[in-house]
Amino acid sequence: MKYLIVEDERFAYLEIKRMMAKLCPDYTLAGGTESVADTILFLKNNPVDFILMDIRLADGNCFEIFEQIQVSIPIIFTTAYDEYAIQAFKLNSIDYLLKPVEEDELSAALKKLQQQNTVKNTPFDYKKIEDALLGHHKKSRFLVQMGDTYHHININDIAFFYSEEKVVFLHTFSDKKFVIDYALTQLESQLDKKIFFRASRNCIANITSIKKISKYFNSRLKLTFQPECPHEILVSRERVSDFLKWVDGWN
Repeated sequence: MKYLIVEDERFAYLEIKRMMAKLCPDYTLAGGTESVADTILFLKNNPVDFILMDIRLADGNCFEIFEQIQVSIPIIFTTAYDEYAIQAFKLNSIDYLLKPVEEDELSAALKKLQQQNTVKNTPFDYKKIEDALLGHHKKSRFLVQMGDTYHHININDIAFFYSEEKVVFLHTFSDKKFVIDYALTQLESQLDKKIFFRASRNCIANITSIKKISKYFNSRLKLTFQPECPHEILVSRERVSDFLKWVDGWN
Protein backbone atom coordinates (compact mmCIF):
# COMPACT_ATOMS: atom_id res chain seq x y z
CA MET A 1 0.00 0.00 0.00
CA LYS A 2 1.15 3.53 -0.80
CA TYR A 3 0.52 6.42 1.57
CA LEU A 4 1.07 10.17 1.86
CA ILE A 5 2.13 12.09 4.98
CA VAL A 6 0.71 15.62 5.19
CA GLU A 7 2.52 17.43 8.00
CA ASP A 8 4.12 20.89 8.22
CA GLU A 9 6.18 20.26 11.37
CA ARG A 10 9.48 18.69 10.33
CA PHE A 11 10.03 16.72 13.54
CA ALA A 12 6.48 15.37 13.53
CA TYR A 13 6.88 14.33 9.89
CA LEU A 14 10.13 12.48 10.58
CA GLU A 15 8.62 10.72 13.59
CA ILE A 16 5.58 9.51 11.65
CA LYS A 17 7.85 8.41 8.81
CA ARG A 18 10.05 6.47 11.26
CA MET A 19 7.12 4.78 12.96
CA MET A 20 5.50 3.84 9.66
CA ALA A 21 8.74 2.27 8.43
CA LYS A 22 8.89 0.21 11.62
CA LEU A 23 5.21 -0.76 11.82
CA CYS A 24 4.55 -1.34 8.11
CA PRO A 25 7.85 -1.94 6.33
CA ASP A 26 5.99 -3.33 3.32
CA TYR A 27 4.09 -0.06 2.83
CA THR A 28 5.51 2.58 0.49
CA LEU A 29 5.79 6.25 1.42
CA ALA A 30 4.72 8.02 -1.77
CA GLY A 31 5.68 11.44 -0.48
CA GLY A 32 5.29 14.18 2.10
CA THR A 33 3.57 17.57 1.78
CA GLU A 34 3.26 20.43 4.24
CA SER A 35 0.65 22.77 2.76
CA VAL A 36 -2.83 22.80 1.27
CA ALA A 37 -1.50 23.83 -2.14
CA ASP A 38 1.24 21.18 -2.24
CA THR A 39 -1.16 18.44 -1.11
CA ILE A 40 -3.70 19.27 -3.81
CA LEU A 41 -1.00 19.22 -6.46
CA PHE A 42 0.40 15.92 -5.17
CA LEU A 43 -2.97 14.14 -5.00
CA LYS A 44 -3.88 15.26 -8.51
CA ASN A 45 -0.79 13.54 -9.89
CA ASN A 46 -0.03 10.68 -7.49
CA PRO A 47 -2.52 7.97 -6.50
CA VAL A 48 -2.18 6.70 -2.91
CA ASP A 49 -4.13 4.22 -0.79
CA PHE A 50 -4.46 6.31 2.35
CA ILE A 51 -3.26 9.54 3.97
CA LEU A 52 -1.83 10.51 7.35
CA MET A 53 -2.90 14.14 7.57
CA ASP A 54 -2.38 16.96 10.05
CA ILE A 55 -5.32 19.36 10.36
CA ARG A 56 -3.35 22.60 10.71
CA LEU A 57 -1.03 23.18 7.75
CA ALA A 58 1.40 25.87 6.70
CA ASP A 59 -1.15 27.76 4.60
CA GLY A 60 -4.47 26.89 6.23
CA ASN A 61 -6.38 23.84 7.45
CA CYS A 62 -6.66 20.53 5.65
CA PHE A 63 -10.39 20.90 5.01
CA GLU A 64 -9.57 23.44 2.32
CA ILE A 65 -8.09 20.54 0.34
CA PHE A 66 -11.46 18.78 0.20
CA GLU A 67 -13.15 21.94 -1.05
CA GLN A 68 -10.98 21.85 -4.16
CA ILE A 69 -10.55 18.16 -4.98
CA GLN A 70 -12.47 14.97 -4.29
CA VAL A 71 -10.77 12.66 -1.81
CA SER A 72 -12.21 9.14 -1.58
CA ILE A 73 -9.44 7.28 0.22
CA PRO A 74 -9.13 6.65 3.98
CA ILE A 75 -7.55 9.39 6.09
CA ILE A 76 -6.00 9.12 9.54
CA PHE A 77 -5.98 12.64 10.93
CA THR A 78 -3.40 13.94 13.38
CA THR A 79 -4.38 16.87 15.55
CA ALA A 80 -3.44 18.84 18.64
CA TYR A 81 -7.13 19.16 19.54
CA ASP A 82 -8.49 17.00 22.32
CA GLU A 83 -12.13 16.90 23.41
CA TYR A 84 -13.55 18.37 20.20
CA ALA A 85 -11.48 16.02 18.07
CA ILE A 86 -12.80 13.03 19.97
CA GLN A 87 -16.38 14.16 19.46
CA ALA A 88 -15.95 15.09 15.80
CA PHE A 89 -14.15 11.98 14.65
CA LYS A 90 -16.15 9.47 16.69
CA LEU A 91 -19.37 10.86 15.29
CA ASN A 92 -18.06 10.47 11.76
CA SER A 93 -16.27 7.11 12.19
CA ILE A 94 -12.94 8.50 11.00
CA ASP A 95 -9.77 7.74 12.91
CA TYR A 96 -7.58 10.38 14.49
CA LEU A 97 -4.35 10.58 16.48
CA LEU A 98 -3.67 13.23 19.07
CA LYS A 99 -0.27 14.90 18.76
CA PRO A 100 2.41 14.05 19.68
CA VAL A 101 1.61 10.79 17.93
CA GLU A 102 2.45 7.67 19.95
CA GLU A 103 3.62 4.50 18.22
CA ASP A 104 1.03 2.23 19.83
CA GLU A 105 -1.80 4.58 18.83
CA LEU A 106 -0.56 4.71 15.25
CA SER A 107 -0.34 0.93 15.23
CA ALA A 108 -3.95 0.62 16.44
CA ALA A 109 -5.16 3.07 13.78
CA LEU A 110 -3.38 1.11 11.05
CA LYS A 111 -4.87 -2.17 12.25
CA LYS A 112 -8.32 -0.59 12.19
CA LEU A 113 -7.66 0.63 8.67
CA GLN A 114 -6.58 -2.85 7.56
CA GLN A 115 -9.56 -4.57 9.19
CA GLN A 116 -12.13 -2.20 7.77
CA ASN A 117 -10.52 -2.07 4.32
CA THR A 118 -12.08 1.36 4.02
CA VAL A 119 -11.07 2.26 0.50
CA LYS A 120 -14.19 4.13 -0.66
CA ASN A 121 -15.51 5.21 -4.02
CA THR A 122 -17.23 8.31 -2.65
CA PRO A 123 -15.77 11.18 -0.62
CA PHE A 124 -16.53 11.38 3.09
CA ASP A 125 -18.57 14.25 4.51
CA TYR A 126 -15.67 16.45 5.60
CA LYS A 127 -18.00 19.39 6.28
CA LYS A 128 -19.50 17.64 9.29
CA ILE A 129 -16.03 17.06 10.68
CA GLU A 130 -14.92 20.62 9.99
CA ASP A 131 -18.01 22.12 11.62
CA ALA A 132 -17.81 19.84 14.65
CA LEU A 133 -14.10 20.37 15.13
CA LEU A 134 -13.30 23.92 14.08
CA GLY A 135 -16.67 25.40 14.98
CA HIS A 136 -15.59 25.45 18.61
CA HIS A 137 -12.39 27.31 17.80
CA LYS A 138 -13.56 30.43 15.98
CA LYS A 139 -11.91 33.65 17.13
CA SER A 140 -14.06 36.08 19.09
CA ARG A 141 -11.51 38.91 19.31
CA PHE A 142 -8.10 40.04 18.10
CA LEU A 143 -5.16 41.56 19.93
CA VAL A 144 -3.80 44.75 18.33
CA GLN A 145 -1.03 47.13 19.27
CA MET A 146 -1.34 50.90 19.49
CA GLY A 147 2.04 52.46 20.21
CA ASP A 148 3.26 50.89 23.43
CA THR A 149 -0.12 49.54 24.47
CA TYR A 150 -2.21 46.51 23.54
CA HIS A 151 -5.96 46.42 22.99
CA HIS A 152 -8.48 43.81 21.99
CA ILE A 153 -11.06 44.24 19.25
CA ASN A 154 -14.22 42.17 19.32
CA ILE A 155 -15.03 40.22 16.18
CA ASN A 156 -18.34 42.05 15.70
CA ASP A 157 -16.48 45.37 15.46
CA ILE A 158 -14.43 44.23 12.43
CA ALA A 159 -15.70 45.33 9.00
CA PHE A 160 -13.11 43.52 6.90
CA PHE A 161 -9.52 42.32 6.63
CA TYR A 162 -7.31 43.17 3.68
CA SER A 163 -3.75 42.68 2.58
CA GLU A 164 -1.42 45.25 1.09
CA GLU A 165 2.15 44.47 0.05
CA LYS A 166 2.15 41.28 2.16
CA VAL A 167 0.88 43.14 5.25
CA VAL A 168 -2.57 42.23 6.62
CA PHE A 169 -4.80 44.91 8.13
CA LEU A 170 -7.82 44.62 10.39
CA HIS A 171 -10.33 47.41 9.57
CA THR A 172 -13.06 48.28 12.07
CA PHE A 173 -16.55 49.71 11.57
CA SER A 174 -15.28 52.86 13.31
CA ASP A 175 -12.89 53.24 10.33
CA LYS A 176 -9.68 52.38 12.19
CA LYS A 177 -7.10 49.96 10.86
CA PHE A 178 -4.47 47.87 12.60
CA VAL A 179 -1.68 45.62 11.39
CA ILE A 180 -2.15 42.02 12.52
CA ASP A 181 0.24 39.08 12.38
CA TYR A 182 -1.98 36.74 10.38
CA ALA A 183 -2.20 35.69 6.74
CA LEU A 184 -5.61 35.90 5.09
CA THR A 185 -5.50 32.14 4.52
CA GLN A 186 -5.06 31.60 8.27
CA LEU A 187 -7.92 33.96 9.03
CA GLU A 188 -10.30 32.08 6.76
CA SER A 189 -10.19 29.01 9.00
CA GLN A 190 -10.45 31.05 12.21
CA LEU A 191 -13.48 33.17 11.32
CA ASP A 192 -17.17 32.31 11.39
CA LYS A 193 -18.08 31.54 7.78
CA LYS A 194 -21.63 32.69 8.35
CA ILE A 195 -20.29 36.21 8.95
CA PHE A 196 -17.03 36.44 6.97
CA PHE A 197 -16.24 35.55 3.35
CA ARG A 198 -13.02 35.63 1.31
CA ALA A 199 -14.41 38.03 -1.27
CA SER A 200 -11.15 38.39 -3.20
CA ARG A 201 -7.51 37.41 -3.06
CA ASN A 202 -6.77 40.36 -0.75
CA CYS A 203 -10.00 40.83 1.23
CA ILE A 204 -12.17 38.99 3.77
CA ALA A 205 -15.45 40.81 4.30
CA ASN A 206 -17.98 40.95 7.11
CA ILE A 207 -21.48 40.61 5.63
CA THR A 208 -22.58 43.71 7.57
CA SER A 209 -19.91 45.87 5.93
CA ILE A 210 -21.12 45.18 2.37
CA LYS A 211 -23.48 47.98 1.34
CA LYS A 212 -23.73 47.41 -2.40
CA ILE A 213 -23.16 44.52 -4.81
CA SER A 214 -22.92 45.49 -8.47
CA LYS A 215 -22.52 43.46 -11.64
CA TYR A 216 -19.16 44.08 -13.23
CA PHE A 217 -17.25 43.33 -16.42
CA ASN A 218 -16.50 39.70 -17.28
CA SER A 219 -19.24 38.26 -15.03
CA ARG A 220 -17.61 39.55 -11.86
CA LEU A 221 -19.14 41.49 -8.97
CA LYS A 222 -17.98 44.78 -7.52
CA LEU A 223 -18.43 45.35 -3.79
CA THR A 224 -18.96 48.67 -2.02
CA PHE A 225 -18.17 48.77 1.69
CA GLN A 226 -19.12 50.94 4.62
CA PRO A 227 -16.66 52.03 5.89
CA GLU A 228 -14.91 52.31 2.54
CA CYS A 229 -12.25 49.75 1.69
CA PRO A 230 -8.95 51.24 0.51
CA HIS A 231 -8.90 48.86 -2.48
CA GLU A 232 -11.36 48.03 -5.21
CA ILE A 233 -12.80 44.62 -4.34
CA LEU A 234 -13.99 42.43 -7.20
CA VAL A 235 -15.44 38.95 -6.72
CA SER A 236 -14.00 36.70 -9.42
CA ARG A 237 -16.29 34.90 -11.85
CA GLU A 238 -15.34 31.56 -10.24
CA ARG A 239 -16.37 32.77 -6.77
CA VAL A 240 -19.59 34.59 -7.69
CA SER A 241 -21.86 31.58 -7.13
CA ASP A 242 -20.44 30.78 -3.68
CA PHE A 243 -20.46 34.46 -2.74
CA LEU A 244 -24.14 34.92 -3.64
CA LYS A 245 -25.07 31.76 -1.75
CA TRP A 246 -23.22 33.14 1.27
CA VAL A 247 -25.02 36.48 1.03
CA ASP A 248 -28.30 34.56 0.78
CA GLY A 249 -27.48 32.62 3.94
CA TRP A 250 -26.63 29.27 2.29
CA ASN A 251 -23.35 28.36 3.95
